[in-house]
This record gives sequence, C-alpha cells and structure tokens, in this order.
Amino acid sequence: MKHLILGNGPAGVIAAETIRKHAPKDEITLVGDEPEPPYSRMAIPYLLSGSIAEEGTHLRKGKDHFKGQNIALRTGRAKSVDAKKHSVLFEDGTAMNFDRLLIATGSSPASPPIEGMDLPGVHPCWTLADARKIMALAKPGAKVLQMGAGFIGCIIMEALASRGVALTVVEMGDRMVPRMMGEGAGGMIKRWVEKKGVKVHTSSRVEAIQKKGKALSVKLSNGQTVDADLVISATGVKPNVGFLQSSGIQCAHGVLTDETLQTNVAGVYAAGDCAEALDLASGKHIVSAIQPNAADEAVCAGMNMAGKKMVMRGVTQINVLDTLGLVSASFGAWQGVKGGGHAELSDEGNCRYLRLEFDGDVLIGANSVGLTEHVGVLRGLIQSRVRLGAWKDRLMQNPLALMEAYLACAQAQSAWGLTK
Repeated sequence: MKHLILGNGPAGVIAAETIRKHAPKDEITLVGDEPEPPYSRMAIPYLLSGSIAEEGTHLRKGKDHFKGQNIALRTGRAKSVDAKKHSVLFEDGTAMNFDRLLIATGSSPASPPIEGMDLPGVHPCWTLADARKIMALAKPGAKVLQMGAGFIGCIIMEALASRGVALTVVEMGDRMVPRMMGEGAGGMIKRWVEKKGVKVHTSSRVEAIQKKGKALSVKLSNGQTVDADLVISATGVKPNVGFLQSSGIQCAHGVLTDETLQTNVAGVYAAGDCAEALDLASGKHIVSAIQPNAADEAVCAGMNMAGKKMVMRGVTQINVLDTLGLVSASFGAWQGVKGGGHAELSDEGNCRYLRLEFDGDVLIGANSVGLTEHVGVLRGLIQSRVRLGAWKDRLMQNPLALMEAYLACAQAQSAWGLTK
C-alpha cells in the first residue's frame, strides 16, 4: 500500500507515524513545501522570544528519525490531484501515485489588499524564513506595528514584546481576539495589554504603508499615522485547498470529511487546519485550527488509512491564550445562541472575567479571563452537554460555582445512566 501525505506539519507527521505503527510494511511519503525539517508553526513565537533555538521548532529532534521510521521525506507543492487516477501533480512537473492520500496542507496567511504590503520590512509571521527576517529587524527599541490581534496575533505580540520593541497593534474588531472573545473579555484583555506598554488601536485598520527614509509610515483608518521599522501582518489564515479545485474532492471552507476523516472520495483523507470535521458543540462541520484537534484528526485518519477502523467523535472549540501573563480561554458556542441565557461576572480590579452561555439548562459555551482553575470544569460541562437542572439558576447567580455544579450534575447523571 502506498500512502502519500501532503503536508509535513503536526497532522502530517502524526498521521505518518500512526500508519507506520499499524502498517509496518506499507510505503509512506511525507511531502512538505518548505526547505526545512518538519516543524511546528506554533513554536515560532518561542523562537522569536529566544526561549528556543531553531532546532526547538522541529517536530522530531532525532536527525534520522524519519529514516528510522522508513518514512520518505520530499519537498514539493501540490498543483493538482487526479482522484480517479490516484495521482498528485506537483508544481515542479513531477507526479506521484497513491493508494491512500492524506491532505494535511494546513493554511496560509491571508494578505489584505493594502498599498505597500510588498515593501521591504513588511512580513507575515508564519514560516521559519519569516521568523529569521523578523528577528533581524525586531531589535530592542525598534518600532514595530502589528496588524491583527487575533489568537495567533496575540501569541506573536507576546514574543515581540519580550524582544523589547516599541509595539503598536492594530485590530479591525472592536476588541482584542474578536473571534475568540466577546466584548467583556476582549475589552479586558485590551486594557491589560495597554497597561503592559503596548499601544492598541481597535476598530481600526491599516489603509496604506509607505516608505519613509529607511523606515515605514503606516496610515490608519482612524486618521493617525504610525512610524515603524517593521510591520507584521497577522490578519488571519485560510486553508490551503485551492489545488483541489478540479479534483472532485468536496471542499467548503476546508476539505469536508466524515467521522473517519475520509473525504467524499474513497481512499482520500484530510486532517489539520485544512480539514472540516464535526464540531461537538454546534453539530456543524468546522475548521478548528488548533494543534490538539489536528493531532486527534491525524491519528484517526492514519488509523483508517492503515486499515484500522476508527471514528472521530468530533472536534471541540477550545482556545487557551496567554497574553503577556493574562490567561484567557473560550469554549464551545461562546457567542451564545438565539433564545439562550447567559451569566456574567466581571472583576476589573483583579482582571477576572467569566461569561457562561446556556441553551435551556445546558452550558454550551464560555469566555474566561484570569480564571485558570476553571478551565477543566468548563470543558467537561460543555463537552458532556450535561443537563444542569436547578444548578443553572445557581450558576446564573454565582457563575463561579462551576465545580459544585459539575460534581452534582455530571456524577449524578453518570450514575443514573449506569442504573437505568
């Protein structure tokens, strides 16, 4: 059996190793489109902060790890897939056949249509090559403007702040982390960041970037102009699925998969940031671009590619973020649902915030800031969709009574299920 894996990030590597474990004689080829060993993009901020060297970003530290696993590494970028012929054409004109194909091509930065995005000193922060360019410019005291304050943007922001730069962040949304946090939580994070010395412009966007001597001049939609030595674009990502356009493999935002991570084409699977899998909270297919979900999807896809039946029960929308020392989290349907209730607690002085979202007497989503002790309980209640009964009213009065509610409801319903 010939397995071809497009993408050598965490999903691709884990899938390859899973296949090897359960199909020791099968042929496996792992293809990446960068001239680097397989590495984790999520480790790049730690490289920027100086916490690790480049080798620390590598997914497997042993020099001969993949050779020892009999996994062939190849560099190339897929141009198209012929699902009927079980063949992939690469941009260099070469082609490879497969019996099983995994699409784990991840995502790429979305570059906004702004004048000056192609100027020297304007960079995304996505690859090791990007990181090297940023480190050369982000010296202590350098003026840095970052476009975007989403989940990835905040991680990059923390790494830049640790380098001692003068940092300005511009976010189109009315708060920080707008796709993860509601107004209360996102506003609290903004105020925390500003107290740490970062200038933040929300409800604003970059309109143009121009050369100003050896530096750059950045025009904002709020009428202000900011000088910068370095501009970083962190305005979101999009799944790498364009090469599948005429393949017959169904895509929406990402590659659509079933509970085994197989696409509509037999023998073709998808995992990671380019895949749409079932979200437990909403019951819908989503791209959940976080590494734990990518790893779970990769194991499931790899098992099925190796002929071992496995079902993915669903991904969960969970994001945990450390922003300059303030830990925040979002779970499930944190935006709430029509007709649903919510409970809210805000302690500005101690930078603590909690908002719970309900559908009937079921907790379906939450935002929390500065309350790390509740992360596990929130996840358990939301994932299990346990019925709270009278405990919903208690949580409406005291949102911090989560542990008591979990113990009372989850354990009681578990016992009921066993004795029914």
